[in-house]
Amino acid sequence: MDLVLLSRIQFAWTVGFHYLFPPLNIGLSILLVLMEGTYLRTRNPLYHRLARFWTRIFGLTFALGVASGIVMEFQFGTNWSQYSRYVGDVFGSALAAEGIFAFFLESGFLGLLLFGWDRIKPGLHFLATVMVALGAHFSAIWIVVANSWQQTPAGYVIDTSGPVPRAVTENFWQVVFNPSFLERISHVYLAAWLAGAFFVLSVSAYYMLRGRRLDFARAGMRIGLIVAAVASVFQLASGHSSAVGIAGYQPAKFAATEAHYAAKEPADAYIFGWVDEENRKVYGLRIPRLLSILLHRDPNAPVVGLEAFPRGDWPPVNITFLAYHLMVIIGFTLIGIMVLGALFLWRGTLERRRWFLWILVVSVVLPEMANQFGWAVAEVGRQPWIVYGLMRTADAVSRSIGAGSVLSSLVLFTLIYILLFLLFIYLLNAKIQQGPPEPTASEEPGRGKLEPGPITEEDLYEGGRA
Repeated sequence: MDLVLLSRIQFAWTVGFHYLFPPLNIGLSILLVLMEGTYLRTRNPLYHRLARFWTRIFGLTFALGVASGIVMEFQFGTNWSQYSRYVGDVFGSALAAEGIFAFFLESGFLGLLLFGWDRIKPGLHFLATVMVALGAHFSAIWIVVANSWQQTPAGYVIDTSGPVPRAVTENFWQVVFNPSFLERISHVYLAAWLAGAFFVLSVSAYYMLRGRRLDFARAGMRIGLIVAAVASVFQLASGHSSAVGIAGYQPAKFAATEAHYAAKEPADAYIFGWVDEENRKVYGLRIPRLLSILLHRDPNAPVVGLEAFPRGDWPPVNITFLAYHLMVIIGFTLIGIMVLGALFLWRGTLERRRWFLWILVVSVVLPEMANQFGWAVAEVGRQPWIVYGLMRTADAVSRSIGAGSVLSSLVLFTLIYILLFLLFIYLLNAKIQQGPPEPTASEEPGRGKLEPGPITEEDLYEGGRA
């Protein structure tokens, strides 16, 4: 098999597995801040139990994210040494900043978050929760800086003084605030918040279906729906802004998302379909000239198509098209689920609609699928460039390894990651089956709302140990 293709498949597999966990970490960290903050504001022990339960889940996703992320970064040296040699001074600075300014912050306060419930005061523990959330979000910033620089390189010069040319940083802040960074980081954050919110909604719905811990489930449902509502509304705006940005700085990718071939004509938008790349046709449901309207607010405005570029610079059109439309479809599906959930909860009929609760249980996979499809659009749509307009993917692979070595390591990674994922599911199910701490004497079972009352600090600690 082809060395470049195998190396791409291996990196896609390791990145795809790793990216199951960071969105959950980022999303859950925001929800933990809201849960614990609500507890401190209301002194309602229910939110104390809610925060403690989801902290355990957060610790599990954090561990899997770290373990899988380390493997991913080693591949820059093993499989992509030409890339590392050429742009390592620029790309590596963002990865180093992620470790120094984000990972150390998150991991430094993680111990207090996980094990400090009964050992430090509630206010100090809340500070640790906030710091962990900030660390998770800062980590995403630097990773997106590195990836966005690949999409829209800026702030660099090519140094030809050495034996081989290489890109070096000329303006660090231009590297950070490259043209696509702000649009992409907002899109990543909102997608992560949706992943965390629907994770909480899924487990809460499961408890409702089983008739267990109903007060606990209702509280999780309320907070999850609030975060899902905010994230989904802003994600619509963020998605549109990202698409407009791509049309400006990566027009070939933008054309591939809608399989628009004509060099410069008004363009349709497809609800869904299939691209016949050989005959340059799309079979699917389309809305005439909608793409021109969305991009230029004019149905007669031309949109740059694939034929405006050399054939060798086209990305794989059908994969980009399918990934983009699946991501959009899932996004609107999540909005619909969120609206129905909020309506049923407001009317007080949510627990009686078991069919909808089952939808919520399985909906946990939808944000994860949307995240995977989104990264496929970003990475496959950038081809054949590993750094857009600067370095081609075929020139970036290591020259000292063979296709057989990559294939054997790919098989081993696949087996190990399958075992890790099965272990994750086993431990996650065990924690969900174990459930949250039992209600304390200050809580009234069977009621949808708990009446807060004056309690002492000793009572709070006793409630945490129950």
